[in-house]
Amino acid sequence: MKSKRMTEGVERAPHRSLLKAMGYTNEEINRPIIGIVNSANNIIPGHDHLDKIAQDVKAGVLMAGGMPLEFSTIGVCDGLAMNHKGMHYSLASRELIADSVEIMAQAHAFDAMVMITNCDKIIPGMLMAAARLNIPTIMVSGGPMLAGRYNGKNVDLSTVFESVGAVKAGKMTEEELMVLEDAACPGCGSCAGMFTANSMNCMTEALGMGLLGNGTIPAVFAARRRLAKKAGLQIMHLLQEGICPSDILTPRAFENALTVDMALGCSTNTILHLTAIAAEAGVDIDFDQVNQVSQRTPHLCLLSPAGQQHIQDLDEAGGIMAVMSRLNEKNLLNLENITVTGKTVGDNLVGKKVLRDDVIRPINQPYHETGGLAMLKGSLAPDGSVVKQGAVDESMLNHEGPARVFNSEEEAVAAILGGSIEKGDVVIIRYEGPKGGPGMREMLTPTSAIAGMGLDKDVVLITDGRFSGATRGASIGHVSPEAMEGGPIAIVRDGDMIEVDIPNKILNLKLSENEVNARFADLQPPEPKIKEGYLARYAKLVTSASTGARFK
Repeated sequence: MKSKRMTEGVERAPHRSLLKAMGYTNEEINRPIIGIVNSANNIIPGHDHLDKIAQDVKAGVLMAGGMPLEFSTIGVCDGLAMNHKGMHYSLASRELIADSVEIMAQAHAFDAMVMITNCDKIIPGMLMAAARLNIPTIMVSGGPMLAGRYNGKNVDLSTVFESVGAVKAGKMTEEELMVLEDAACPGCGSCAGMFTANSMNCMTEALGMGLLGNGTIPAVFAARRRLAKKAGLQIMHLLQEGICPSDILTPRAFENALTVDMALGCSTNTILHLTAIAAEAGVDIDFDQVNQVSQRTPHLCLLSPAGQQHIQDLDEAGGIMAVMSRLNEKNLLNLENITVTGKTVGDNLVGKKVLRDDVIRPINQPYHETGGLAMLKGSLAPDGSVVKQGAVDESMLNHEGPARVFNSEEEAVAAILGGSIEKGDVVIIRYEGPKGGPGMREMLTPTSAIAGMGLDKDVVLITDGRFSGATRGASIGHVSPEAMEGGPIAIVRDGDMIEVDIPNKILNLKLSENEVNARFADLQPPEPKIKEGYLARYAKLVTSASTGARFK
């Protein structure tokens, strides 16, 4: 055991003395040491209850004869950070989380780890650390929030964001918005739709790094706490059997995750995060592979923001294993991969079935014949871009329109809420990429404003930044190379015609070669928006969105 380096022998008497200062006995110190990383805080609704989840995980570890040692890491609430300076820090926090977990695990010689998480950047940050450390590890989610109720309908955070646009458009009163605001987020958990947090929790289960139910059991259900205890018990089995992330996070596991991603219609951010996690595991994911998976995978679920159902409905329908069992009817999965259950994917699927066809459609009756995401390339995005095609109205799958160009999210939001965006426009928001942002801010405010004003079936939004998982409509993000790196998005001007062809995976800036060359010759990149602190260092180290926006 690695922990013996810290606890065994005469030379380690000082180390044991420090542990005994906290009340640990010789019997505990001689057990395998299990690191429990917990991102609990009282800022993020999805993390407010993780102290209880941690107690349950530790109870499981103790029952199985291990010694749990808990520590914390940071977490940013994307909803609270949205549309102000705070959002610059959201994606950038992912690398800090991965590094902090690595530091704690290596410094204290943990034998294995249980990682307790729930929201956007914290989940992939911990998965990146798990791949990097390669000691037995199980991920435990805090679970999704239940949907709220307003005027007899289920609602969630995206409903509130979109209603801001509705108020600005005169379609809703401020008093009505206040009632909705009080109802939309009824309790703890990751926001109720198939937004980034829940998308990544589902991806964790599909990858094989979370126990069955990890992605969908609601936060307030007792089953979530029982799952946490099972994780504490199971980590001791993984340690005994020597099952590590490198055994689980194989190329075929990532292919499974992408397949489930396409069937669910997950957040576009999953591509950013899966690419970065795969890189830590020594696996390469390219955009052509993503499109290949999308092309053969039917879109089976239409969850908020694309539809009216929520994660609690997916859980009731049988959860991720039910989705995977349905995909297996078409032989779309790799079944031999080992998972943290200690069993293969195929073994995990035995006896699993869909309990609600209205939530997980039959394989021969999908919402769409192809997956929920698509990667677009062309003269505007030579290295690629991503769109949640399952949330795009059919009328907008093919579109050509004039560009309205903005050099920041704030400029675009002011124009949208000011009523100056017209039907048919293509809104370009640039200098918001990993380097240019810096931090690749999520654009939920402009997309929600567009939807709230009733323009989501008439206007395209394109950015070198990214979109929230709560986004719907023709929103194309991750345009690479980004403007700050001199990508073609930097030379777009108002009135330029933009071609969007989602079925054929095309995103073009319709200019002559001579005009393109002349504009590049005149291009002068702006000064960095932030020149000091962590974000300045981040901008120097971060790679393109097409490679996961990870550190070099």
